[in-house]
This record gives sequence, C-alpha cells and structure tokens, in this order.
Amino acid sequence: MAEIIQKDGTWTFDGEALRLTPGRDKSVGLLRKELGELVVPLGALAGVSFEQGKKAGRLRLRLRDGADPLLHATGGRLTEPHDPYQLIVDPGRYGVAEYVVDEVRNALLLDQVPSDPVDAYLLPGPSVPLSVSAGDGAASFDGERIRLEWNWKTEDAKVAAGPRTLGLADITAVEWHPAVGLENGYLRFTVRNAPTKAPPKYDPNAVELWGFKKDPLMALVAAAVQARLPHPAGPGAPDGDVRAVEAAPDERTAPAAEDDHDALLRRLRELGELHRSGVLTDEEFSLAKQAILRRM
Repeated sequence: MAEIIQKDGTWTFDGEALRLTPGRDKSVGLLRKELGELVVPLGALAGVSFEQGKKAGRLRLRLRDGADPLLHATGGRLTEPHDPYQLIVDPGRYGVAEYVVDEVRNALLLDQVPSDPVDAYLLPGPSVPLSVSAGDGAASFDGERIRLEWNWKTEDAKVAAGPRTLGLADITAVEWHPAVGLENGYLRFTVRNAPTKAPPKYDPNAVELWGFKKDPLMALVAAAVQARLPHPAGPGAPDGDVRAVEAAPDERTAPAAEDDHDALLRRLRELGELHRSGVLTDEEFSLAKQAILRRM
C-alpha cells in the first residue's frame, strides 16, 4: 500500500483504487470538504503525475474521459482549492509523492488499463438528497426531481414564474460555470423541448452565480444530476451531449476578452451596493474589491 498524508489531504493506494480524503486545513476548498472521501477505481485512471515546486509540489490525477460525472458537468473548470484530483505536497514529502506515482503507474501497466474514453461513469457522483443555496437561488435534488427556488436578489422575471420543479426525465443536459472576471457564473439545466438562450439572470432553469464562497457547491448538484443522466458516449444519450463534451476544451482555452475600465468601475459600484444592502459580508466585499482593483 502507498499512502501520503498532507495538510491538504490524504491519498491512499491499495493496488485496486485510490482513496482521496480531503484535509482539514483552511486552504482546502468548500467543495472538496462537502464531497468528502472519493474512491477512484484503477480502471478510471488515465495517468498520474507529480510536479515539484520551490514552496510546494502537486500530485495530479488524470481520469479517463467520461469516467467522472463531476468532471463532465464542470468541464474542467474547477480551480485548485476545489479540484479533488490535486494534492498539495510539502517539500519534505516529495519522495513519498514520487513513490505513490510509481506505484500507481506500475499498477496501470500491470493491469493494462487503457487511457481511452469510457462510455459509462466509473464514479457514482455526489450522494443525494442534496441542497445548495448560492447566487440568486437554491437548488435541491432528491435523485428524481430538481427544485429551484428564488431569493430576494433574483430578477423579477424569474421570481414571477415561481419555484421550478424539474423531473430528471425532462433534463437533457446540466452544466456549471464559475464566475470569471466580470462574467457571472451559473448552474443551468437544459429541459427537453424547451431550449432557452436567455442569460442565466433571466433563465428560470438556471441559477446565476456571482463568484462567492458557496458557488462551487452548485457543481455538486450538477454532478449528482449528471451521474443519473444517460452517459454522453453511451446508448440513449440525447442529441448534442457529445458535441458539448467536445466543445468544452475550446471553451476552457478560449482567450478572455480584455477588461474594460468602465466595466470594472461599474462592477465596483455594483459590489458596493450589494455590500451596503447586506448581500455581501465585509470579508466577501473586501476580497471581491481587491480582485477587481488588481485587474485595473
């Protein structure tokens, strides 16, 4: 057995699966803490690597395409504090990290595990029932139905439609995007025979996210739903799912538009209004303001 224990978490490999347990350090992202321990079967792995750094190193797992509903629903957009497939390693434990990599790689070779995509999920996704409140609403999922409810910050057009209950059989796709720069994020459900091009702010099948602490937890809802939808590469997948998977890398590598100074000023004013009205705490307002000032 190979094991590495760090403040960031513990990885244990028994020859058949990797057990990933998040640490209790304050740097560990909220999503990892809520997701809890992950058991990744050897057959779901496409590779493992270790990168040394001056202050810290990083163990990274690469899963086979289509193996994990969380990775599919988030399109590779999880940042480091929330990515369960990365582990920060202290310099004094570099030798242990390299040993873990060697053990996993040897097992992949001995078992002749292919690295090509799979047509069925090899990880189960987050457990249900699940409920998260963030941005302009709350999303709940009990394994069969999604419930969307709005708060006082929701746009009037969405509030007027009232709470939404969506049956799993009516969902053809789900996606989660984090807020990036001046662009808000979202959790969006694509409903059969009712496609929409409305921005998440007005879309009754979407929760708009503003880049605050609980936003990544909406990715858990997305993953739990994704795990129960037909696999995009398997039989019964809705039209368009495969195209969406292929398009995800391009979205991740597309260059961001240049920041507009006036837009940054408007964003600062919006943050000030949210802070004065009590939507943002002092800490959230300070962090958001500093991020915008750095871009100016």
